Amino acid sequence: MPFSARRIPASNSMFSDMNVTPFIDVLLVLLIMFIMVIPIATHSLLIPLPNGEGTEEVLETNVVHIDSSDRLYWNGTQMDRQALLNQLATAAAQENQPLVRFEPDALASYQTSAQTIALIKDAGIEKFAFVGNHKYRNFDTVR
Repeated sequence: MPFSARRIPASNSMFSDMNVTPFIDVLLVLLIMFIMVIPIATHSLLIPLPNGEGTEEVLETNVVHIDSSDRLYWNGTQMDRQALLNQLATAAAQENQPLVRFEPDALASYQTSAQTIALIKDAGIEKFAFVGNHKYRNFDTVR
């Protein structure tokens, strides 16, 4: 009898008949949990970069001014944010970096002021000063 019907002992039969469906269910649940936990890159971070040289002269002491209408000025010349960034990057690239004085108008918006300070920092300006704070230190009450 080359082929005989041998009976497998009962202790080995439980391993051959293992149900893997619960194991697969657990793996699928874990996969879904990981997919939900991983953040999706939907937000972009816009970083302003200089795209050229500044067009205005860089002095030893320069003034960045914001007027009450949130317009930006470099030493009295009106500029947009990109032109101001180019001007600041030109000033920061100089060997002996000039002083940049920040003089916002009292009615300039806080958001524009904060964005301009961040622009000055991002340009690499190390010599920076707030000027004119004494004008805003006293608050008169309305009577």
